[in-house]
Amino acid sequence: MSTEFSPSGNIKKTLEIAGFSAKKSLGQNFLHDANIIRKIAEVSNVSKKDVVLEIGPGFGTITEILAINSKKLIAVEMDRKIANWLINSLNEKGIDNVEIIISDAIKELKDSNSELFCKLPKKYKVVANIPYYLTSHLIRLLLENENPPESITLMIQKEVAERICSKNINSLLSISINYYANPKINFFVSKNCFHPKPKIDSAVISLIPKRNLHDKQFTKTFFKLLKAGFSSPRKQLLKNLIQIGERDKIKQILESSNLDATQRAETLSLDDWIRLTKTYLESE
Repeated sequence: MSTEFSPSGNIKKTLEIAGFSAKKSLGQNFLHDANIIRKIAEVSNVSKKDVVLEIGPGFGTITEILAINSKKLIAVEMDRKIANWLINSLNEKGIDNVEIIISDAIKELKDSNSELFCKLPKKYKVVANIPYYLTSHLIRLLLENENPPESITLMIQKEVAERICSKNINSLLSISINYYANPKINFFVSKNCFHPKPKIDSAVISLIPKRNLHDKQFTKTFFKLLKAGFSSPRKQLLKNLIQIGERDKIKQILESSNLDATQRAETLSLDDWIRLTKTYLESE
């Protein structure tokens, strides 16, 4: 069933020879541009001392380069047919430092007793090319993990990347991610670099988790306030936050945090939310 495949190969022909077709239900769009594949490998900054977790390896176009550059690579692929093809392909090429877990990465990351959790060392790097509808969920699971990666290199929608990495950190997604990590856009990727061609362009971003985070209680309170604040984006901050406390108390906390009760959540910066959390905890 295996067939020769290289980053510069014809992915459409490979799919036909191997008897595959992209599944819309899994959001499968296969990257085939050799230059982009090399650039992803470069920005992931993987070396021979690193263990890499690759999520969504597909036909292994990036897997091969990462395996050559790393100490070990653990790949999680939920499509069993593609995973078995990739195992055969890697074996034929003599690449023996790759371990493939046939499973749903989201489920694996949620379960502290999963096969993936048991195999990950304390230090590892993540490279992922996943369906866009899983982006925010995957990022949250990786960054909230008790053993977060040293770095995350991720292909996501261009407009989502721009929102996350904007200088104006004022959306629920961007504040959540910037609380945990320092994000950066590395480069953009045209929709023409994929088969089947998606409707939108992509971006490859890097996330470097922050190591000196606040304690668990602070983080829990931070996200309680953040989610309440954005629960009805069109409403004023005070009206949203009274769901977690008495009106007069919340109004006083906002004033003590140098915030206006009539502001909307989108007008607050990350520093504003951190200051609000500190004031809220001091008031309890």
